[in-house]
Amino acid sequence: MSGNCLLLSKAGTDALPPVVDLFSGCGGLSFGFQSAGFSIAAGLDLSEAAVQTAAYNLSWRNGMAGNHVRGDITKMEANVFSKFLGGRDCVVIGGPPCQAYSQIGKGKLKSLGAGRSHLNDDRGTLYQDFLRIAFELDAKAIVMENVPEAIHYGNINIAETVCDILDKNGYSAKWTILNAADYGVPQTRERLFVMAIKKSEKTEPAFPEPTHRPKDGQAGVYRQRLHRLSAYPHFESPPDYQGELKPWVTVGEALSDLPALFPTSKSTYRLYDLNMLLKYRTPPRNEYQKLMREWGGQVTEYVSGHGFRKTVRDFPIFERMKHDDNYPAAVKIAEEILEEVCKRKGIPLDHNSVEYQKMRKRIVPPYDPEKFHDKWKKLNPDKPSHTLVAHLGVDTYSHIHPWEPRGISVREAARLQSFPDSFLFQCSMGDAFTQIGNAVPPLLAKAIAGKLAEILAGR
Repeated sequence: MSGNCLLLSKAGTDALPPVVDLFSGCGGLSFGFQSAGFSIAAGLDLSEAAVQTAAYNLSWRNGMAGNHVRGDITKMEANVFSKFLGGRDCVVIGGPPCQAYSQIGKGKLKSLGAGRSHLNDDRGTLYQDFLRIAFELDAKAIVMENVPEAIHYGNINIAETVCDILDKNGYSAKWTILNAADYGVPQTRERLFVMAIKKSEKTEPAFPEPTHRPKDGQAGVYRQRLHRLSAYPHFESPPDYQGELKPWVTVGEALSDLPALFPTSKSTYRLYDLNMLLKYRTPPRNEYQKLMREWGGQVTEYVSGHGFRKTVRDFPIFERMKHDDNYPAAVKIAEEILEEVCKRKGIPLDHNSVEYQKMRKRIVPPYDPEKFHDKWKKLNPDKPSHTLVAHLGVDTYSHIHPWEPRGISVREAARLQSFPDSFLFQCSMGDAFTQIGNAVPPLLAKAIAGKLAEILAGR
């Protein structure tokens, strides 16, 4: 595949405003914008590891200086970024931290005790600093991403609030909710997007048309609830499925060509360095695999990023789990394994027995299946993945490999987020998983950037 299938021409790149990415993470949103023809002038994130990943993949590997800054946006002024713009108009993009809005983040804060409400989380108002920097840079256009729960932050709809502020500051602004699976990402990941363009440009924001659709015709949860959102003045329904669209990309289509790492629960575990190269299992089997190999890098027979977690207790459980099985199913399997081991070793099935309890601790995971229903989930190769989250940096039980008895690897997580195989994670395994889980899928980012490019070009 030639580069011009994924990037605009040089003339198109020069015609587009450079981008400043606030809360850039590892660069998923920036990579999508770069692939649509925008140049990345600068980026900011609080995580040093994420800044290094973004700088390498967006700049250094291409022989460019990486103007990626580690810092706290609340202590930043716009001149930190304006010096990289050379007086040019710019586009400001970014995804303020979502923990204060997301269901997982709210639950985590609640578990930490009294006073730890999500409404007391300072991260819930970082959108204000995002807008402050954008206004100080006099951005021609602004794109902000967040979780859908941001529309229910206490009694505040963050998306509407942001659009109101934008409107008062001279921007036409709209927001919607898009599903990454509709844009070729093998993951049902619904995210909120705000797009704003200066009113002086005399054009309106718009969102990209889907390129893919579900096989069964079932819309995502937010498509089904559009009637609840249409009352908001700045809300725009996501573009509908039109014409003959490709089916959603599945987990199997995304992962089946990657190297085998741990075929059975009795395989020898190996901690793979993230820079280690292994040969692909097969040639590319479909359009998605071909894209992941060719997008943004030189095509080789090898791929990196094979680190996965050593969860010895759980490998036998994973092996017996069926596709779509969750934590209660895993506990039931663990109980069966415990009974088999006890019978084989002659240990009485007596809950008061010290020997029995010792064996139970070795085999059965300790979490209450009533409270952790979806803590574990085995991927189904015939469906897109469910949403990847930053908690992957802690453990990968939420995404168990569909064929091998283990959690997914860093590269497999990257594939499910549509990061191409040339996008490298030169950091710890935990940092890589966190960065991937936090990222905007590059294919979704590219679709949004492409639409914005069309609007700014007057097409």
